[in-house]
Amino acid sequence: MADPTAPAPAPAPAPAMPRDHPQRVELNDEVHSRTAETLVAPMRVSYLALLKDGAPRERTWEAISALAERYGAPPPPLSAYHYSADLGPFRVKWERHTEFTRYQFNVPGLGEDPFAEPAVAAVPPDWLTALPGQVIAATHVALLPAGAETLDADALSDRLFGGNMLVGSTTLGAAATALTDFRIHADGFGRILVLDRSTTPRQAGRIVQRLLEIETYRMLALLAFPVARTLAPFLATQERELAAVAADLVAAGESDEPVLLDRLTNLAAEIESRESENLYRFSAAAAYYDLVRRRIAELRERRIEGLQTFEEFTERRLAPAMATCAAAATRQESLSLRVARATQLLATRVDVTLERQNQAVLESMNRRVKIQLRLQTTVEGLSVAALTYYVVALVGDAAKGAKAGGLLIDPELTMGLSVPVVALLAALGVRSIRRMVARKAS
Repeated sequence: MADPTAPAPAPAPAPAMPRDHPQRVELNDEVHSRTAETLVAPMRVSYLALLKDGAPRERTWEAISALAERYGAPPPPLSAYHYSADLGPFRVKWERHTEFTRYQFNVPGLGEDPFAEPAVAAVPPDWLTALPGQVIAATHVALLPAGAETLDADALSDRLFGGNMLVGSTTLGAAATALTDFRIHADGFGRILVLDRSTTPRQAGRIVQRLLEIETYRMLALLAFPVARTLAPFLATQERELAAVAADLVAAGESDEPVLLDRLTNLAAEIESRESENLYRFSAAAAYYDLVRRRIAELRERRIEGLQTFEEFTERRLAPAMATCAAAATRQESLSLRVARATQLLATRVDVTLERQNQAVLESMNRRVKIQLRLQTTVEGLSVAALTYYVVALVGDAAKGAKAGGLLIDPELTMGLSVPVVALLAALGVRSIRRMVARKAS
């Protein structure tokens, strides 16, 4: 049996290995990032999720760094995406995401009304109001130890939720009960009540984190719903325009094709512009909706008699909105494809028309070339005749001069005999010149 008092053996030396990928440690530690806070009932939690709204990412880091320095805590590095620290009056957790930043403040202990003095009351108001971005989700969570008495949802609704209808269930195999009304109260925050029966601190932290993520991702998914409603009349107008263009295309003549092509081009540009604006929003909505459903599944709900579960409430209210967004995205994509097909069809017709016009132009040019060739042949014949006439005249003048000089020459006979010779030489000369010009042109 090993001696417990013996010193621990020295760690084995690291084996020789190839060099690490520069992001190996960062990628490995990613699975340990954004872990849930450990929570012990009773506990007050206030949560804020802020859309970046075009603010530089450094501003959120500057805000959390200023808060940490105000309470003497070390700030996070600039490259950090998450940070948590105990600042004394409260514990803060900060996470930076692609399009939003979230802050969580934890304060132990609860009063008679768990929402009367929320955790955010311990945070400096001037720091809160200066946070960059716009609030998309704000929630108070009260984590209470569950009593032995039977849950009275109506009494809890009247006392803590303004009499609103509650949604809730037991979670993690009845280890805790979560209740909310999914409403924004007078202070601008929603409310979630968690009654802890037998959870560990980490389980309680995970339950609260999942509930807050459900609220956040639900709101982020719904950002696409107003876009889909605004898009519907635009798509209806564009579909009518496409139908009108298609109808005109059936009976269109060659003179109508440029006008129709211009209409289709404008239609395609408008649809492409709108699709570029909202493509990310619809894609993000689908991703956020999937996250909401996953977080609800992780709660492992059990029904409380008389209450809707989180899954039932979400599927009844959120699912139709997401279906509307998906239908709008599909309708938009389908319209874009139909416009592209109509444009391709019209472009094919225009190409055929252009080819027919080009063929007519070529035939016309061919006819003109033939005419020019005939004219050229005629001109060449006339040139040979004229050249023969002038050369024979010169021969006649030369013969007359020779006769006057005493030679026995008949000028008329000499001119007559020179005509065929001169004509043949002139024709051969013109032909030779034509061939030389043709070679240089080619």
